[in-house]
Amino acid sequence: MAPTLIAGAASVDITPDGPQFLFGYPHVRRYSTGVHDPLLSSALFLADRATPLLWVANDVIFIGRETATRVRRQIEEQTGVPAANVMVTATHTHSGPITADMLSNESDEAIPPADPRYVEQLEHGIVTAAVRAHGSARPAEIGLATADASGIGTNRHDPAGPSNPQAPVLAVRDAQTKAPLAAMLVCSMHPTVLHEDSTLISGDFVAMARRWLQQHVLGESCPVLCHTGPCGDQSPRHVTKANTFAEAERLGGILGQAVAKAIATIGYTAEMTLGCWRATVELPVRRQPSVDEARKGLDRARERLETLRRSGTDPAQVRTAECDWFGAEETLNLARAAAAGRIDRVVASVMPAEVTLARIGPWAVAFWPGEVFVEFSLMVKARHPNCFVVSLANGELQGYLATEQAMRENWYEAMNSLFSSPQAGMLLVGTTLELLDASGM
Repeated sequence: MAPTLIAGAASVDITPDGPQFLFGYPHVRRYSTGVHDPLLSSALFLADRATPLLWVANDVIFIGRETATRVRRQIEEQTGVPAANVMVTATHTHSGPITADMLSNESDEAIPPADPRYVEQLEHGIVTAAVRAHGSARPAEIGLATADASGIGTNRHDPAGPSNPQAPVLAVRDAQTKAPLAAMLVCSMHPTVLHEDSTLISGDFVAMARRWLQQHVLGESCPVLCHTGPCGDQSPRHVTKANTFAEAERLGGILGQAVAKAIATIGYTAEMTLGCWRATVELPVRRQPSVDEARKGLDRARERLETLRRSGTDPAQVRTAECDWFGAEETLNLARAAAAGRIDRVVASVMPAEVTLARIGPWAVAFWPGEVFVEFSLMVKARHPNCFVVSLANGELQGYLATEQAMRENWYEAMNSLFSSPQAGMLLVGTTLELLDASGM
């Protein structure tokens, strides 16, 4: 009888070969001056007798919707894996090239458009990694465990607020030699240890965790896929001692050791059923404020930031107020776009939102687009404890999907959104629960 599971994995270097604008922080002409650690596209192909799955995790801030559509089509053409079964994600590093043009940043003179040459390099890397992973498939065994990633960050608005330190881990090994083939994990935390004063290309603490695992557990050449779980309101802000590479190494070490501890508990099997289900949903568009309302909001945010700076408040609170000021500026950009009738075109470019549910034995992994608050994934987990959510998958949403509290209190994320919150996030939750019911899980 043919083996139940086959798997293959590969990594491709997608580090730009010259200076690039590093995207993630406004108002700073932040061009790269070198490379601290390489950016990678890391792919895992997994198939049982009925269902092929292919995941590619990428060390970039966003995967644009057009990029996702193109690469998934090419991967299907070259491997035969249906595009609907291909998940392409971003680790969301803020120390990598700009890969998608955001409407909310269009008035920021410091931020250039995405470099089409780098986007082409990125897309080539994604497809190459996927094709190599598919081509290297062999009989395999897999195991599942959950790591405790506590210590790498908290809710950025309230350190005691909602968070999800659980990091699901999938480990894959050769069925014959028992050698590691790949590892895949989901971490619900912004990789923003490094700030706007850093000009070296880096995958931030996520890349440091990958490197730690390769050096201490898996082997230097073993691909490690790091997906980003919903973390729109999650940040290392309240746990970092400094915004340095040494601190990124420290947090990466915490995550790497937690994953290693989980891997050590895994029992491997070649008998595990896979599945894949997909649905699309139109998210409701947010009514943007008038330009005058947005200007007044910007004035209030600026005044609050200056007051906190003068008062000597805790730096983490000042940073939060600074982000709220950024958000107020972005709201003004969106208000101007709405007044000019340009919102609909951008909404159409990212709709409908795609929700994919992958089954791996007793686990389900839901893939959502965009930057989503952690509370929405916790709603899914409350109903289905063995369902884990990956965000920033197969496209972005031009801003955040936030909670009712974020809207009420005018948090940065709520102000930087094209879609209504919390309604849009609740639609992703509801669609995922429907897919879980349809799958029989």
